[in-house]
Amino acid sequence: MTVPGMNLHGIWAIYRFEMARSLRTLWQSLIGPVLTTSLYFIVFGGAIGSRMQNVDGVSYGSFIVPGLIMLSLLTQSVGNASIGIYFPKFTGTIFELLSAPISTIELVIGYVGAAATKSVVIGAIILATSAFFVPVVVEHPLAMIAFLLLTSVAFSLFGFILGIWANSFEQLNFVPLLLITPLTFLGGSFYSIDMLPQPWRTVSLFNPVVYLVSGFRWSFFGRGDVDIALSLGVTLGFLVACLAVIAWIFKSGWRLKS
Repeated sequence: MTVPGMNLHGIWAIYRFEMARSLRTLWQSLIGPVLTTSLYFIVFGGAIGSRMQNVDGVSYGSFIVPGLIMLSLLTQSVGNASIGIYFPKFTGTIFELLSAPISTIELVIGYVGAAATKSVVIGAIILATSAFFVPVVVEHPLAMIAFLLLTSVAFSLFGFILGIWANSFEQLNFVPLLLITPLTFLGGSFYSIDMLPQPWRTVSLFNPVVYLVSGFRWSFFGRGDVDIALSLGVTLGFLVACLAVIAWIFKSGWRLKS
């Protein structure tokens, strides 16, 4: 199959290389997140769930499933994409990529596509794992798949930007550790923001992760903390913003040619 104007062989080579790298670190890439999520179910679902019977008519164990998937989805998307593009910078092979007969968009599709694929696979496995702990029903499966794909791609793009920005492994881990994870925990992953008193509920609305978690939870239970259209709009807006930043990076050569 050929697409006019697209170097599919180049895209496939990058995609295949990144997927193979994950297979070499299977424990870290796949088994680790699943075990971590299982522990969340045991601790939160068992300890807290036994005292908090339901949230908005949904059992607490089932209620936290979308939040747990989103937590893994965001961290894995950012981590996979950032290390994918940072490693060529670290080894100096980034210049070979930049001089290869492959365009900017093809380069991004290869790296971001691989990172998003790994995140979606992990999200699907966590969803399957959760069924062993709590009853899981997805009322809007198409919406769930859409949010899963959009979020994976958007945060893989963000991770790609982070990998270009970072000049060290410390910087590479700085944003996920001190920004992504706290925002996810404070974004309603384990609770509804409607449970918060004012002014904290209003403050929470400035957290973009709230809209991602709410939209994803709506696809499961038909209800969320914010309107589904707003959740979708924020997700798409973040994706477009990341694309604009990446376009500027490759146009200016920022952190690529120095």
